[in-house]
Amino acid sequence: MSPLLALGTAAFMGILTEALPAGVLPEMARDLSVSESAAGQSLTIYALATGLSAIPVSVATAGWRRKKLLLLAVVVFAVANLVTAVSPNYALTMAFRLVAGVAAAVVWAELVGYARRLAPPHLQGRAIAITMAGIPLALSLGIPVGTFLGGMFGWRMTFGLVSLVSVLLVVWILASVPDAPGQRPENREPILKALRLPGVVAVLFVVAAYVLAHNILYTYIATFLDEYDMGGSRDIVLLVFGIASMVSIFITGALVDRRLRALTIGSTALFIVAAVLLGLLASSPAVVYAAMVLWGLGWGGVATLLQTAVTDAGGDRGQALLVTTWNSFMAGGGAVGGILLSALSPTSFPWSVLLLLVPVLLVVVGARAHGFPAKRPNSG
Repeated sequence: MSPLLALGTAAFMGILTEALPAGVLPEMARDLSVSESAAGQSLTIYALATGLSAIPVSVATAGWRRKKLLLLAVVVFAVANLVTAVSPNYALTMAFRLVAGVAAAVVWAELVGYARRLAPPHLQGRAIAITMAGIPLALSLGIPVGTFLGGMFGWRMTFGLVSLVSVLLVVWILASVPDAPGQRPENREPILKALRLPGVVAVLFVVAAYVLAHNILYTYIATFLDEYDMGGSRDIVLLVFGIASMVSIFITGALVDRRLRALTIGSTALFIVAAVLLGLLASSPAVVYAAMVLWGLGWGGVATLLQTAVTDAGGDRGQALLVTTWNSFMAGGGAVGGILLSALSPTSFPWSVLLLLVPVLLVVVGARAHGFPAKRPNSG
């Protein structure tokens, strides 16, 4: 269990490093003398770097020892967060956010492969769920606590603490995570050929649209709450969202090996209902909190669901494509959200989410034979 928990902590650090600016966006923008839209691009550049580097980094490091590669990525997290904590200007901050994004590509490419190696076939979905639990944990505890600390001591102190946690994670990985060899050259297959496998394109479409929808709203959640005079409650709002996400990951972990299709349909439906509530009734704090619960319940298990679906359909090559798709559209969320913020207003965010998620629901329902089948292969 310790190796899986260490891997889950690596997932935690990847998401925390990426999403922390969302919780301290106004303060970060003010300190770096840029607009909130420009500060929001600190998430965009991280995600874009992850998405664009995932395939080339996977190819370039395919022969490396896997533990060495994972350790290097976590060390880069530590350095990048430390530089962000002390950076005097926007350009330097963005440069090291880009470097951290490349390190995240390595982490995401390694986690599922490690989890699959550490579990028998019929429990691989559960092992992936444990590993991916770091994602909602970062959202439920890391981001709200970071937001609170940012308000108390400043956002720079928060990034410094994240750097320290990364150093501790290096020690944990050294002590508990087993090593594994890289691939032999003769065993490597072109990653893009996985697109020809049944179900892979359907899963990647769901990844793209779902992640884009989530990040349009999540990147600018502080700005959205300010629009409805709830900016002072954003740490509590994020905590509610994160706790609901944790509930979701536990439910997903227990059921993913048997109910992947139903869970993915339910996840999408919950987020759709949350978007409608935020679009129509966000002036009511009670409705905002209710929507956060539904959104969190929908979002928490998504990483596990889609990671499992794509590896079922496309194996390790499908995983590399997912990393590229996920992070490219995560970057797109920051960029599209910035455009919507400048051209329209924060009230446009929930309707953009709705526009993206309705096709997602249709694709998941339609991908009955491949992509999101009722019975997973090797599920026992």
